[in-house]
Amino acid sequence: MAWTKEDVHAVVEKQREFFLSNATLDVNWRTEQLKKLKDAMIKWTPQLQKALNDDLGRCETEAYILDIGDVILELNECISHLRRWARPETHFSGFVCFPSLITKVYKMPYGVSLIVSPFNFPLLLSIGVLAAAISGGNTAVLKTSSKSAACTKAMQDMIADTFPEEYVTVIDGGHDVADFCLEERFDKIFYTGSPNVGIHVMEMAAKHLTPVALELGGETGNWAVVRKDANIKDAARKIAFFKICNSGQICININQVAVAEEVADEFIKELKAAIVKQIGEKPHLNPEYPRMIAAKAYKYCAEEAEEYRDRIVFGGEGDPETLKYDTTVIYPVGTDEPIVMHELFSPLLPVVPFKDSEVDKLMDTIARREHGLALYLFTKDKAWANKTMQSQQYGGGCINEVCLHLMVKGVPFNGTGHSGMGAYHGEWGFREFTHPSTVLHGSTVFNLPLREHPYLGKKNEYKLKMLKIFEQ
Repeated sequence: MAWTKEDVHAVVEKQREFFLSNATLDVNWRTEQLKKLKDAMIKWTPQLQKALNDDLGRCETEAYILDIGDVILELNECISHLRRWARPETHFSGFVCFPSLITKVYKMPYGVSLIVSPFNFPLLLSIGVLAAAISGGNTAVLKTSSKSAACTKAMQDMIADTFPEEYVTVIDGGHDVADFCLEERFDKIFYTGSPNVGIHVMEMAAKHLTPVALELGGETGNWAVVRKDANIKDAARKIAFFKICNSGQICININQVAVAEEVADEFIKELKAAIVKQIGEKPHLNPEYPRMIAAKAYKYCAEEAEEYRDRIVFGGEGDPETLKYDTTVIYPVGTDEPIVMHELFSPLLPVVPFKDSEVDKLMDTIARREHGLALYLFTKDKAWANKTMQSQQYGGGCINEVCLHLMVKGVPFNGTGHSGMGAYHGEWGFREFTHPSTVLHGSTVFNLPLREHPYLGKKNEYKLKMLKIFEQ
């Protein structure tokens, strides 16, 4: 259907009425909804795999690894631990509150939530976030990407088969429909996408003072740094795997790799070999290789590659009919060239050489740019790596690995600055979709008049003395 402003408003109002019925407050009920969603993901796996192939050219295995399996893992964690996450906390109020010594912190849902998801992980970044919203006790409107139309249709059918629209609804459409959603007064907004659109989302949310979580790719992209003491073959293998994934259309993917010039030639050799072993000499001819999401994205990628044609050392070919463009290695590239000054979101991989003795200078250059969503370091110097990871500003990352921090349960996935704000996955997602409400349980007996007027006069001097004892 073609969504109108009135249609969107009607859905939001239905969800608000449903939320106000308090049906979502019961933790057992929420757990049942999570189990329904997990069952639906398993039941609809064939349709979802086909949709991911239609939209992104993913084979069944890659579709399952990158989207479907991840969502099921997220749902399993929520189902297993929700009761503990939602349990009210009990705190000692302190003697200053005597005799009211017990305070509770209740984890309260925000209410009606809006989840705006992108095309590159259409299931993980919508249903995965939905798991957090449901865990927190919210209703949810999912505004999915118009670019991944097949996945949107499959999700609409799956969600409609699983939940009533007053609880969860999937809305399709372009930017106009997204703005219809943003004009509504939601209680929580979770947006995944580009920094520019993230700014727009925040501006719209500000009109209603709606709290927002943003997961953004990072304006100047994510760096991998390979030092001269790294295991070069291992680093090249992992970087090749990640750049092949989803044809580079991943928010935490490596935008550019900086390699110590002492081992740069060896790294390029091993990187080429790893790409060939995993996907072939001409990736765009391999049926397993994913494609760009749209003709516009393919054209932008191909045109940017042409600007560096004389420095392409691997790849550089594609097929505009299939929208597949090779994993393409460009070497050498300087730290200030245009291709490393923006998020690529493509299979292009610039390789930036640096002197290993000047690695801290390189890290200073990275630190002065917009914060990335990820940072990857390859080195045997664990002390340097740990120090660097604790001094840079970025969302998350790995030492001698790529992307797997996304798979670790019980830890947050988040960005900072131009790569986002807020966090989710597991308990962190539950926290993102709940507000901690502090409630002191007052006593009706043994109440002392310490805080009450009058304060002046000799017989009241004890009040200040007692308060100082309690508060110091």
